[in-house]
Amino acid sequence: MTTPRRPNVLFLMSDEHRFDVAGFAGDELVRTPVLDDLARDSVVFDNAYTPAPICIPGRQAMMAGQFPRHCGVERFGEDLAPGHLTFARQLARFGYRTVAAGKLHHLGADQAQGWTHLIGMESGVSPPHIAGLDEQSYCGLPTPATHKWSQLTEVKRAGIGRSPYVARDEYTVAGALQYIHEHFVDTYYDRAIPEVPLLLKVSLHQPHYPYLTPHQDLFEYYLNRVPLYEEQQLFDHPVLGGDRHVVRSGVEVSRREQRRAVAAYYAMVETADRLFGRVLDALRHAGQDLDDWVIVFTSDHGEMLGQHGVWEKQRFFEGSVRVPLLIRWPRRFAARTVTDNVNLCDLFATLCELTGVPTPDGLDSRSLVPLMTGDSAQWDDESVSQFDGSRLMIKRGALKYQFYGDEGPEVLFDLDIDPAELRNLATDSDYAATMTSFRRRRDELGFAAESPGIAAPAARDPK
Repeated sequence: MTTPRRPNVLFLMSDEHRFDVAGFAGDELVRTPVLDDLARDSVVFDNAYTPAPICIPGRQAMMAGQFPRHCGVERFGEDLAPGHLTFARQLARFGYRTVAAGKLHHLGADQAQGWTHLIGMESGVSPPHIAGLDEQSYCGLPTPATHKWSQLTEVKRAGIGRSPYVARDEYTVAGALQYIHEHFVDTYYDRAIPEVPLLLKVSLHQPHYPYLTPHQDLFEYYLNRVPLYEEQQLFDHPVLGGDRHVVRSGVEVSRREQRRAVAAYYAMVETADRLFGRVLDALRHAGQDLDDWVIVFTSDHGEMLGQHGVWEKQRFFEGSVRVPLLIRWPRRFAARTVTDNVNLCDLFATLCELTGVPTPDGLDSRSLVPLMTGDSAQWDDESVSQFDGSRLMIKRGALKYQFYGDEGPEVLFDLDIDPAELRNLATDSDYAATMTSFRRRRDELGFAAESPGIAAPAARDPK
């Protein structure tokens, strides 16, 4: 009996991409024809959440299929331990060529973390991960934080310009196209290996700040059309409503400055869509039938864009913690929209099941395949996000619980009655039983109120 050939996998990823800024997500202004075309034949997950609303923990938890505390990456600057099990490493163990083009955001000594080939300009070991580096030498080395302006300056300088991320994304796509040629065509040496299953990740920086685009035509198209979050009140909470990411239209910046930043962001979203289109075209040109491929699109976290008076991420507001997610494999799954709560950590077990690779034990990851077939009867409708040691979000159904240790009071949103997330119901007597249940789950996750930051118990077995 012939063993079925394992499917190729294309993993498309943007950075800091709001869940609702895409045509398939309901945004009627932004032009994302490539993603919209994929979505028409995809399973679209309408309530997908990042395991951490900040770049490095979110990305590494996704790759590890474990919540940030379980994989040891809770803060910006940390990284997976060398040799940590990622879904790239697991697929490579079972015969996949695993190729990553673009942003991975590894800062530690193991830059590959299971990828057999790396393409792009975004790599490098940061000073804290260099063994034997003395403190005096460390203090003289630049750190990633030095590359960012203040949030106020980020908005004020928004507009037309060529940020380093544009060059990196172009380099990423050029490298991905070259690899596609070598893997499937190779007219030079005739050493193509189309029979080897491929996991290809194309990971862009855009639409991550700085809010700049070199495409004047796109900027001008969006400038007088983009929606704005105006007259935003800061949420009455020391974490949700404070810190350096607060920049309000009409207070810290003008309405025009905010408009320029949002227009540049929309232009970057359209640019990312075009770049993804080039990758898909290259695969078609190489003779690939994309209906035979598993195609995933997602982002590491969202962008507040001035909502609640906040920019960037690091919040458990929907604009920051909720992400776009679609999985396309029309040969096996009909197009549908899934409204159950899911998590980027769930992609590990999902990719294992879709490719016929064993799912390892000890993950927080749950296979999304039952939801992709329309079966949600046994699904645990929960999603968890966590970072910075003491900050935790648990979402069940439309209810979103947040815990902040000593940094601030608990928060509870009911998105059914308050989709704008304006009312904290944590002390509402009607939600007393709900709060008790969430606190019990919080303690199970290792965030006991009296001991924030303690080690978590072992991860649940994958479902």
